[in-house]
Amino acid sequence: MEREIYDRIKLLEATHWWFVARRDIIDGVLAGLKLPKDARILEVGCGTGGNIGLLQRFGTVDAMEPDVESRAYVTALTGVAVQRGWLPDDLPFAQGSYDLVCAFDVIEHVDDDVATVAALARLLKPGGVLLATVPAYQALWSHHDELHHHKRRYMRGAFRTMIEGTGLKMQIASYFNTWLLPPAWAQRMIKRLTGSQTPDDSMPPAALNRLLTAIFSSERRLVTGIGLPAGLSIVVAARKPA
Repeated sequence: MEREIYDRIKLLEATHWWFVARRDIIDGVLAGLKLPKDARILEVGCGTGGNIGLLQRFGTVDAMEPDVESRAYVTALTGVAVQRGWLPDDLPFAQGSYDLVCAFDVIEHVDDDVATVAALARLLKPGGVLLATVPAYQALWSHHDELHHHKRRYMRGAFRTMIEGTGLKMQIASYFNTWLLPPAWAQRMIKRLTGSQTPDDSMPPAALNRLLTAIFSSERRLVTGIGLPAGLSIVVAARKPA
């Protein structure tokens, strides 16, 4: 991504409704995974570090990020010595060494997503879990995707099949950010028709930000329970056979 995108995320991810509620959804998934005490956790593509604090509640965290300025920023912010690396072929970590490998809105950025998922699966210990989120529906492609250098958006079935192709056993495969899908879809269609390039992640007024956070976060138990049939994003948790 461009430097300005990293800088924008740095400003938004502590308080913007999307980042706050996504962390809440991820926290709910993590709580149900029954990770070992003091689990070894890796976040690939950690960006500006907004998820590190959450992950540290569940174990000891390593992180990888290709952007040099973000690596320095996250290390200073969290104390985690973020490693340089690239997906899928330049991973500075031993195979079979992690209880949990996380890729939060990362896989859509890489050219070879199949090889990337296979490489992440190889980092897992037997019984370890790959936890990943990606944006949903190619029909929702927008200027936001182009700014963030996305290569694609996904359907749940295809994403699930790709991950299961590595031999991992699916535990959770759900859409999320479901309640806000209709207005978001309408907004993106209007932008497409009008040629608007207003960022999708603009910070709303405080009251609206709190409301959107509450709406999005209310999906937490559904994602880990019955799952959701549609949404702006997809979350999967898949375990390596013991």
